[in-house]
Amino acid sequence: MTDAFIYDAVRSPRGKARPDGALHELTAVALSAKVLNAVKQRNGLEGHAVEDVIWGNVTQVGEQGGCLARSAVLASDLDERIPGLAINRFCASGMEAVNLAANQVRGGAGHAYIAGGVEMMGRVAMGSDGAAIAVDPGLAMKTYFVPQGISADIIATEYGFTREQADALAVDSQRRAALAWAEGRFAKSVLTITDQNGLTILDRDEYMRPGTDMQALGALQPAFKAMGEMMPGFDKVAMMKYPHLERINHIHHAGNSSGIVDGAAAVLVGDAAFGKAHGLKPRARIRATAKIGTDPTIMLTGPVPATQKILHDSGLQIGDIDLFEVNEAFASVVLRFQQAFNVDPDRVNVNGGAIAMGHPLGATGAIIIGTLLDELERQDKAIGLATLCIASGMGAATIIERV
Repeated sequence: MTDAFIYDAVRSPRGKARPDGALHELTAVALSAKVLNAVKQRNGLEGHAVEDVIWGNVTQVGEQGGCLARSAVLASDLDERIPGLAINRFCASGMEAVNLAANQVRGGAGHAYIAGGVEMMGRVAMGSDGAAIAVDPGLAMKTYFVPQGISADIIATEYGFTREQADALAVDSQRRAALAWAEGRFAKSVLTITDQNGLTILDRDEYMRPGTDMQALGALQPAFKAMGEMMPGFDKVAMMKYPHLERINHIHHAGNSSGIVDGAAAVLVGDAAFGKAHGLKPRARIRATAKIGTDPTIMLTGPVPATQKILHDSGLQIGDIDLFEVNEAFASVVLRFQQAFNVDPDRVNVNGGAIAMGHPLGATGAIIIGTLLDELERQDKAIGLATLCIASGMGAATIIERV
């Protein structure tokens, strides 16, 4: 098959998803257009230079509805002959966009794609589109549905993670993110977002709380305890699926869970002929992609089987991977990944993650691929793996190799 290479990866800073957040004045289409324009300008893309724009977005309703990808193309400076495809694989939408683009290139369906995603969580509320698994009683009962926060607490209970472990991971995420920004590690990829007058709106991740410590987190109440224990109670539903659990240990709160933010990201994927035609040097090869379904009740364990699958498919061993990006949807997700593969925490989320900087649902998968690539280059390492847990029980993963 034809090799698929990453030529560029860019993202917006992540803004607080609330009315006074720095990015709140921008629609998802407007922010997407700014990111697409950056890819065009940075790489000199003129005319019908790419086959398609594949764009992930989770809450596809209102101003994020319709084919947001096509709307973003038309709002940008890209050629109108470039179409657009909007996709939704929940939290892995941005990664799935990149993986789909890579596999299209590998299969010969075009020389290049722009892939990524967006989520303006402060303008279009998470869950406002409805979801059958949550609102259809028949499906919810069949799948033993519980909200994601309860699922994260089930993982903690099932695999023995404590509140102290989760809080320590969160404090470290904040420390690593602050250090990464202080050392300019994101400079290659993070765009300065400006208004129509050219004035800076946001040039760095806005959500971070670098002074966070164990004492501050220890004062926070568990966020999902009341939801789990109220009558009839989601804890009871979970224990019908997991009857060996005597109780659910509620350890998660706002400080050790991912932040709700606005953001967008894009990755330029193409074959060797595309790079030659445009005078571009590839930065990495997308070596393998994977997706898998998992138990919809515990829901967030997908990174483990997705990683097992992608390693099998690629012929690699866990020891062959130099660096990992595991989306910090909740602390227990990363703790479970580290436990399952016995990987050194110093090789996981080197520059912090979504607990510190936030999780703009449709964009995060593309963000962590770009972050992984930048860090492989900074450390002069070869192979990296990015993976996410996904709502309703799925997992996705991507392996990239520097060239």
